[in-house]
Amino acid sequence: MDATPYASDMQQIFPGEVFANTADFDTGIRQLLPRYDEMLEVISRCVPSSCDRILELGCGTGELSLKILQRCPDAQVIALDYSPRMLQFAESKIAAAGYQNRWSGIEADFGDWANNPEKFAIGREFAACVSSLAIHHLQDEMKFHLFQQIAVSLSSHGCFWNADPTLPESPVLVEVYQAAREEWATQQRINLGEVRDKKGTSVTQGYSSQDQLATLNTQLQMLTKAGFETVAVPWKYYGLAVFGGWLRGF
Repeated sequence: MDATPYASDMQQIFPGEVFANTADFDTGIRQLLPRYDEMLEVISRCVPSSCDRILELGCGTGELSLKILQRCPDAQVIALDYSPRMLQFAESKIAAAGYQNRWSGIEADFGDWANNPEKFAIGREFAACVSSLAIHHLQDEMKFHLFQQIAVSLSSHGCFWNADPTLPESPVLVEVYQAAREEWATQQRINLGEVRDKKGTSVTQGYSSQDQLATLNTQLQMLTKAGFETVAVPWKYYGLAVFGGWLRGF
């Protein structure tokens, strides 16, 4: 099967797929989001290298999975994603890197997992849970419910790290963040108009829809209420953030 499939309808894509052509994702996302690789690198560094079982929610094309597998030599990664074409792309990439025996991709909506974990034979006691550019597609109530399910699925000293865009706390910051993004694109000689022309139009899929951003502070409070003893923000670049924490403090 073609390793770079197209969406069945070039204009209708799942939230999070971003581009109509999957082959555009890895390049396109790096053109849309400043410091994309740095953001994922931070998550991989926050996950202890000794971790054995790691759950990834919304694996996309497998970029974060690769970084985790490289940094955690004994880790088995179980990745949930509702996009068949993303899973296919990720699986091919993981296999090419030689990690196919340590990675399992499951076609599933992680919102469904949060509501009905018993449907999925993946167990609990994960040493870590990670996610990137996916949870912001959930409504706030569902975000909190997901954080609760993550908390009960981690081992006693497990950790959770998420990379996502966040809602600016003020209209002033909306302008600041947008200006910074445009300036970064100019410095990188990126034509954002051309990149955006490659995007598809997302439609609601399961529990996810178009961007439903929450402020960083709101989500940190959600994590605390969900049972995380220590919460932290190891990385932030304007409206992008890596945040999460440990179920039990150290």
